[in-house]
Amino acid sequence: MERTVVRCADGHVFSAASFPMQQAERLGPGRLVRCPHCARLRSVVPVTLQNLRRR
Repeated sequence: MERTVVRCADGHVFSAASFPMQQAERLGPGRLVRCPHCARLRSVVPVTLQNLRRR
């Protein structure tokens, strides 16, 4: 199973086992996933290595 590194709206970085509808470009990059840090359903976006180093 492929994992994707994501950042939630609160700034928590974690990996998600599945990132639903990753190919649906018309919907934008954000998806709703339950954040393991705050245990809430949050909007998340994929994190690139370049974006990860900035924070």
